[in-house]
Amino acid sequence: MSQQPTRHPTQATRPDRAPYQWLALAIGAVYLLIGVVGFFITGFDDFTEHDHSQTLLGFAINPLHNIVHLLIGVLGVVMWSKRSSARAYGWLLAIVYGATSVYGLIVADDPDLNILNINGADNGLHIVSTLAGLAIALWPDKDRRAGSGRA
Repeated sequence: MSQQPTRHPTQATRPDRAPYQWLALAIGAVYLLIGVVGFFITGFDDFTEHDHSQTLLGFAINPLHNIVHLLIGVLGVVMWSKRSSARAYGWLLAIVYGATSVYGLIVADDPDLNILNINGADNGLHIVSTLAGLAIALWPDKDRRAGSGRA
């Protein structure tokens, strides 16, 4: 009986991750962590409370805000592995946080409309998240393997 040669993974069989994919994973992991830690601060009561004393590193949160962070985080962790889904995640970040930035600037000091308990620090982070989403979505896609197409 002849024995089959052992196959070892090569560079060609392993996925080649683009920098924007790693950025999507990192952002997703951070938002996931922020969402989980946020519940230790806010608990689960007063879902849409406008209370700027409930903060995580200076960012105002409430249970609804924590859920948004969890959703954005889970999507990043799930969508980072393929180039096309990482790009889609980038557009999602850009659109959602772009809209949230505008919303936050309008409602930051209005307890009746500010259901996410957004403060000035949140507005700054949301603008940075919008820009990060654009970076993921628009990052030049240079494949490091010669002669291969985009995945």
